Amino acid sequence: MLPRDAATRRRALAPAPDGVARRTPGGALARMIVVEARLMVRDPSVLFFALLFPALLLTVLGLVMPWADEPYDESDPLLAAVTAITGYTPIVLSLAVATVAVSTFPAIMATYRQRGVLRRLSTTPVGPARLLVAQVVVNLVALVVAAALAVTSAVVLLDVSLPAEPLTVVLAFLLAVLSAFAVGSFVAALAPTAGAANGWGMMLYFVSLFFAGVWLPLPLMPDVVQTIAQYTPLGAATQAMTAGWVGQPFPVVEMVVMAAWGVIGIPVAVRIFRWS
Repeated sequence: MLPRDAATRRRALAPAPDGVARRTPGGALARMIVVEARLMVRDPSVLFFALLFPALLLTVLGLVMPWADEPYDESDPLLAAVTAITGYTPIVLSLAVATVAVSTFPAIMATYRQRGVLRRLSTTPVGPARLLVAQVVVNLVALVVAAALAVTSAVVLLDVSLPAEPLTVVLAFLLAVLSAFAVGSFVAALAPTAGAANGWGMMLYFVSLFFAGVWLPLPLMPDVVQTIAQYTPLGAATQAMTAGWVGQPFPVVEMVVMAAWGVIGIPVAVRIFRWS
């Protein structure tokens, strides 16, 4: 008997009798997106970390931490003009992206592989590219909603300042999701079991959080660490969103770095993808 998720996918992805799914390139992808969205909604833990975790974490930090109302970085005129919790908001958004892209997503894919779901899907119109793209699309929508909830709650409850350059922040966030999923896709493409995916993913997760400034805000880190962080997906994300939030010059380097991670990383992950 097939596992419930395998059976669900086989029914949803089986070609239509008239062959429409075979003739329509987007048919299998659309079905895959719908299936993955339904499965996310059915999983309370995944739904919590994808949607509610950023808002909850930011609210708790803003209400509990004594440093929340202090200047974010007194050595920088722009950063000194915002509160610490305002400066920490891009970091929380980067953390949320990392949690889903590097921790949750690879474990889900490895579980599919371990249970034989991927092997069964290999007989349907779904290829690795469609499968990975479907996961990125579903989680991108969830993370956009999560970011909107987090920022709204922070502005209403914590008096967090709105971004000086909102379009820059939005673009940086979208590229953060793309680049982080490129990293997570390597684990998702190769991890043979959920345990392996958790181990590999958590190692990348904590490294990503360090360079994103979760443990210590990037402006307070040594220059060499800030430079290295600039070329990592989540480090570039935090720096780019912070620049847009406080009105610093457009972060060209960080945007290009994130775009490069996504454009190069995801196709490579598709290339090395293992069905079993």
